[in-house]
Amino acid sequence: HMLWYKVGSADEEPGKSGLAHFLEHLLFKGTARNPIHVFSRAVTAAGGQENAFTSYDYTGYFQRIVRDQLPVMMEFEADRMTGLVLTDEVVLPERDVVLEERRQRIDNDPGARLGERMQSRLWGETHPYGIPIIGFEHEIRALNREDALAFYRRHYAPNNAILVVAGDVAPDTVLRLAEETYGRVDANPAIAARSRPAAAARSERERVRLADRRVRQPSLTHTHVVPSYRSARPGEAEALEVLSQIAGSSPNGRMYKTLVADAGLAVSAGCFYAGSALGDGRFGIHASPRPDVPLATLEAAMFEVAARLAGDGVTDDEIARAKTRLIADSVYSQDSQSSMARMYGAALTCGSSMEDLQEWVARIRAVSRDQINAMAPRAFDFARAVTGELARAEQG
Repeated sequence: HMLWYKVGSADEEPGKSGLAHFLEHLLFKGTARNPIHVFSRAVTAAGGQENAFTSYDYTGYFQRIVRDQLPVMMEFEADRMTGLVLTDEVVLPERDVVLEERRQRIDNDPGARLGERMQSRLWGETHPYGIPIIGFEHEIRALNREDALAFYRRHYAPNNAILVVAGDVAPDTVLRLAEETYGRVDANPAIAARSRPAAAARSERERVRLADRRVRQPSLTHTHVVPSYRSARPGEAEALEVLSQIAGSSPNGRMYKTLVADAGLAVSAGCFYAGSALGDGRFGIHASPRPDVPLATLEAAMFEVAARLAGDGVTDDEIARAKTRLIADSVYSQDSQSSMARMYGAALTCGSSMEDLQEWVARIRAVSRDQINAMAPRAFDFARAVTGELARAEQG
């Protein structure tokens, strides 16, 4: 049972970074009808599990529960959609929890720190995708009860949420239960459609380097902004998806085969396409060098592979293998109820439709070699990308 709100960190006001994630924490603090811990104890007593998550474009809450508890979960979740009660006694300690989470997940992790800086350079310091989801420390410290409640009242309502239920349930039953619970909550007429600005313009490649003694495995990442499934023209996102498989999937992916298997320059290498977003997406390549291989040598080899992909295109055999892997991964992921629910929730909150999801396999099958090779020069042109270099600092 997953409830997805069409609001994330990219919907925060300037100077309030981390507010969407902070509110996610606070939603577990109870309502007038169900004080703190009542909801969570009900889930645990029934042998279930619960959690929540925040991204740039959405916030989600879920419970994994036995079927006969579904009506109870809906009652609880509908109640905290508008009935949240907050006091400074619960808000201020939870703010400290979020600050500690930031220290553990970001400040003490060199790779995460580098990723945060790369995002800022890639999108621009004021772009909502360039601001960390968890927030900046000094802005988290300033968040308070009034900020949380104002954000909650502005964005939490049934007309800004998507309910996803996956399991051994009848659709008619789920619809009836939803009408009896969420259907009784008043809509918020002030909620409007969302959009995302374009990324900051860039005339040349930028480099971000972070050296830390805690780095066990140095790495290089080159990434740039490309269309997402939401912003792409027909066939573009599918072509990028196939290209990322051809370049990155081991053991036959171009990056992996060339850098790891053939040249012995890297211990790992790959390619990625992050295309699930309300705004634009990202495309990139990455690799980690073998000991004693200079990063400059690895970088030159990475760009050589990218140049061949951009200039020569890809083969029919590579396309066939990539499509088979993508479709198989999609089919296998639906064996998991939670994976299937996440796939639908993430897509629907980022502007895709049910038809988009159900026709995805057919669109992957239909994308042509000409379409894929037409996108390759754009995908593998890193002249205006952001390069992230993670290095091990020497003692002293």
